[in-house]
Amino acid sequence: MKILPAKSGWWPALACALAGAAALQFFGNANRGYIDTSSLFYWWGFQWVNQASETEHGWLILGLSLWLLWRNLQVADRGSRIADSPGLRFAALAMIGGLLLHAAGFAVQQARISILALLLFSWGVLALGGGPRWRRAAAFPLAFMVFAIPLNVLDSLGFWLRLWVIKASSGIAHAAGIGVLQSGTQLLAPDGRYQYDVAAACSGVRSLMALAALSLLLGYLNFRSWWLRAIVFLLCFPLIYLGNVARITSIIFAAQRGGQAWGERMHDVMGYGIFLIVLGGVLGAANLLQRFWPDLSVGGQRPPGGGGLEAGANDLTETQTAARRSAATLMAAMVALLAIGEMFFLARISALTPEGAAGITLTADGRNPVELPTFLGTEWIGRHTEVSAVERDILPPDTGFSRKLYVPVDDPAHAVFLSIVLSGHDRTSIHRPELCLVGQGWTLQDATTHRFSYPGHGDAAFAATILHVQREIVTPRGHETVPQRVAYWFVSSDAVVATHGERFVHDAWARLRYLRADRWAYVLMQTDAQAGDAAALARMQAVLDQVLPAFQPPLTAK
Repeated sequence: MKILPAKSGWWPALACALAGAAALQFFGNANRGYIDTSSLFYWWGFQWVNQASETEHGWLILGLSLWLLWRNLQVADRGSRIADSPGLRFAALAMIGGLLLHAAGFAVQQARISILALLLFSWGVLALGGGPRWRRAAAFPLAFMVFAIPLNVLDSLGFWLRLWVIKASSGIAHAAGIGVLQSGTQLLAPDGRYQYDVAAACSGVRSLMALAALSLLLGYLNFRSWWLRAIVFLLCFPLIYLGNVARITSIIFAAQRGGQAWGERMHDVMGYGIFLIVLGGVLGAANLLQRFWPDLSVGGQRPPGGGGLEAGANDLTETQTAARRSAATLMAAMVALLAIGEMFFLARISALTPEGAAGITLTADGRNPVELPTFLGTEWIGRHTEVSAVERDILPPDTGFSRKLYVPVDDPAHAVFLSIVLSGHDRTSIHRPELCLVGQGWTLQDATTHRFSYPGHGDAAFAATILHVQREIVTPRGHETVPQRVAYWFVSSDAVVATHGERFVHDAWARLRYLRADRWAYVLMQTDAQAGDAAALARMQAVLDQVLPAFQPPLTAK
């Protein structure tokens, strides 16, 4: 019996890898609003060097993943031979699934979905080339790379974590007799001695990903049981929250004692303190679990890489090996053809223009929403509001704008701001308003839903999200709370929806099912709420009764 080395399966794997890499390099990213590249590799790598992306720990995750792969290969059985028949099927399913998943990610302009596709495809390549040994050794290291995906995927969680940390820290300070003020993401001293803006990194968003990854790694290296690994991993989340509350609270106490400079020093010190709190707690818990379940800890009974094959278990005759090599070659040809076909398909998608009707009335050139009227009867005067340079720099160049500040003639203090942002080809024209409001100094108190009526069309009433926001200001009379209400909704040619999630689902379906890139309009209104919700919503409705027919044709909400 002649045994052939495992490396005979690497040539078909290399062909698959090259075909997949070409698709991901030339048609890897359809979302060109912030990073103007077609390469998924560049898009992902840029996040690791761009400080604003909060993904600089990606290099650490990559290094750990490579070390885990090397480690698992060392402990796996070296007697494995060329991939077995079930292994070929696994590899084929992974690579084909990866290509299809990337096509979906490209169509809906979600590069993060394409990154998952890249990891799945890579596992299929390694499973094809290295057989059972590589298939098992690479599973966890590639899954571990999920932690290097840009943090924007956790925008919502990071937003709420940010607010929870700020609220808890200010509550502890108040209990200790420190009258710190909260204004959005800012913490201020009543006498102006210190002022801090709690950025996303300080609220735990960055540490959430890095420490969660390290906790999972500790569980993986110390236990063979997946449920014990899960316990160690999940334990990090409350510890991360507690660690960041301790950090912000200590900054407030230090600043109260020694002013702005003391608080900044404590900020730097507690950056390391969070890691001590979280990793110390996780290591302590892991040690305790090892005492209760020593038989499920890593102790040499079974390799942590997922186990290996008994020597000689996969020995193949020359005839069997030739048959499997032929199957691997056929598979590689099939994957390469699929990758080439996918590139033609993605080229067509990337050339799509915003075909769907915008759902709102446009200017003559079709780029911007129609100019909002200046006068609404004799009750309201619309003042022109410029789009900021920051908005124009950040958003794609084909983004359209139209906005007015409507001031009531008889009560100028209760103005209503109305803004329309119209997307172009790139979905990044539309963003989640909660994040911007908090960054502007507003504190989000609550979110509800309200239905606005459409004048003259009862069946065209539509739902909108209502945000209850407020900020604290210092006046000659002392500290005052300024409450406001923000309403927003999204409009396309066939839908009016109240949430960002609903808009994403509608847009993704249109791109996947009809290969159609709709132009969505994001409509926002904001007004004072000193007199309560009813008065604020009535004021918004009064403006909409006169201005809505000018920019939003009646449409029954879906």
